[in-house]
Amino acid sequence: MTLAEWDRRIRRASELTSAYPFAAEGLRFYARVATFQKSLYAEVQKALADSPKIPAERPLRDEFDLFLLLPHFSPFLAVVQHVAPAPLAQAAAGLARQGPAGWQNALEDFWHGELELVAPVGDAEQAQTADSHGFARLLAWIFLQPYAEYLAAHREIETVDGTPSTCPLCGARPIVGVLRREGDGAKKSLICMLCAHEWAFRRIYCPACGEEREPQMAFYSALQIAHVRADVCDTCHTYLKCIDLTKTGLAIPVVDELATIPLDLWAREHGYQKLQMNLLGT
Repeated sequence: MTLAEWDRRIRRASELTSAYPFAAEGLRFYARVATFQKSLYAEVQKALADSPKIPAERPLRDEFDLFLLLPHFSPFLAVVQHVAPAPLAQAAAGLARQGPAGWQNALEDFWHGELELVAPVGDAEQAQTADSHGFARLLAWIFLQPYAEYLAAHREIETVDGTPSTCPLCGARPIVGVLRREGDGAKKSLICMLCAHEWAFRRIYCPACGEEREPQMAFYSALQIAHVRADVCDTCHTYLKCIDLTKTGLAIPVVDELATIPLDLWAREHGYQKLQMNLLGT
């Protein structure tokens, strides 16, 4: 992971706002957030440049430099208040009022806890009451991504056996799948929702329940967004979007996943639940 990769993500989000006007608002929000994430990544890189690589056997989430991270959380919340949709902006304002103790609790609760996120109900009043914890975890997740990505990029290489359904580095769920050309076909991999680590995965296998019977697995796509598909499991009724780079080599998986909202709508209308929501709450 490099700063240039952040620039590629931001540039791709800008390109897709015209191609997918229905997702333009969310993509503009992402571009502003990614700009902050790039700056945080640069700060982490500068602070940890002389640190040795994390040993392969050490869990990524054993690392946590609160002294480095905490001063940047208030500026992050200020950015979110300015650019986010109303419910998330109000949640950021509420968290900002809690001060450093509250920020520390939010960051540690996410980093050391279960890495499952449920989309909060988008209502302004609920954002301040029943869903405040969910929004706090969402904000912590977005903020901590650059730190986790730096740690993943500066870790000793480890050979992973089998087909893990969660990230072999940090234990988080995948946020998107990827198809890359290999020989006469395509090889599938998954990308982690937290540290963006990419690992090889079986083509016919459900990361939610382990289903591997081909009749129970399917994928659906739309002509307008043919390079993105929804991989669904009819056993556990979950789905994960997959970006086919053999069709559009310029795609950036974590960005194109955000832009293809019609696939999310289709999947939910047909009774499928997303394996891992994205930072737009879809």
